[in-house]
Amino acid sequence: MARHYEHFSLDERCSIAQLHQAGQSIRQIAAALDRSPSSVARELKRNRGAQVGYKPSYAQQQAAARRWKGCRLERNAPLRHLVLQRLRCGWSPEQIAGWLHRQDATTTISHESIYRFIYAQIRRTNDSTWRLYLPKAKYKRGRRRRRAAPANLIKNRVSIALRPHDVLLRRTCGHWEADLMLFATPGQAVLVAHERKSRVLLLAKQPGKAARPAAEQLLTWLTPLDRRLRKTITFDNGTEFAQHFILTDQLGIRTFFCDPHSPWQKGAIENAIGRLRRPLPRSTDLATIDNNDLNALVAAYNNTPRKCLAFNTPAEAFFSQLLHFNCESTSSLRSE
Repeated sequence: MARHYEHFSLDERCSIAQLHQAGQSIRQIAAALDRSPSSVARELKRNRGAQVGYKPSYAQQQAAARRWKGCRLERNAPLRHLVLQRLRCGWSPEQIAGWLHRQDATTTISHESIYRFIYAQIRRTNDSTWRLYLPKAKYKRGRRRRRAAPANLIKNRVSIALRPHDVLLRRTCGHWEADLMLFATPGQAVLVAHERKSRVLLLAKQPGKAARPAAEQLLTWLTPLDRRLRKTITFDNGTEFAQHFILTDQLGIRTFFCDPHSPWQKGAIENAIGRLRRPLPRSTDLATIDNNDLNALVAAYNNTPRKCLAFNTPAEAFFSQLLHFNCESTSSLRSE
């Protein structure tokens, strides 16, 4: 039979102090209190003062201070309000924790504590809407398996295996990935482009999965950029990118395609689309979303701090590269 466990009371601590001061052994004290000798030994070791030794009142305070008093977000209303406000803005718990640490806030919290708080509220209140605060809105933490989209053979496609290894390492800028977000209503789609190093994001509505409009939109985005900011672009095997060669012919951009059934090879944009699915779920009717709404979503995404960028924002990372290239161009002109 399992034994019932109880903490030492103040009266028991007074008895321990008296018997210990009288010179009795731990086993004698335990027998007098009908307690385990290990419990008495642990009590004398953990709750004694370095200067005063074992005192009942001090031991009681030490034991009370170690007891769990509930989640910090439950005890700290201002911190709870700040965290929930950022979660409503689409920030992940890890982004919030990193941002607070970077701001040198007087009160910080770990992302694990935020996750525990949200799931504790679901269990305590039996209200599953608490999960909507989280990026993936899962009922339980863990990874989900994703089905790979079918691959299509595209004329003049170059395998991702031939892409420079430097692209994978994200050490240089100018390497893009592109994909199409589809919705439940047939013919509705959004073209998404993502720069691998800075994580900056671009969005635009598309008239379905036609290849020509997709190529023209990518040209509109990439043409104004410095050539060092548009070196390569990686696609999946969807037919909407069948006219990829236009980018090569007009801008000199090298195009690459993932292996069949391997969208994970362009994981940066898959992650970005996963984040965009929060404000733009598949059930969204794009007819109710205008360009201003899309621009607001892009601005929110590009101005959200990211852990992979040392909690800088994608906009800050991208424009720092742009400013760097502009300064280099200005210096070279002056030297001439």
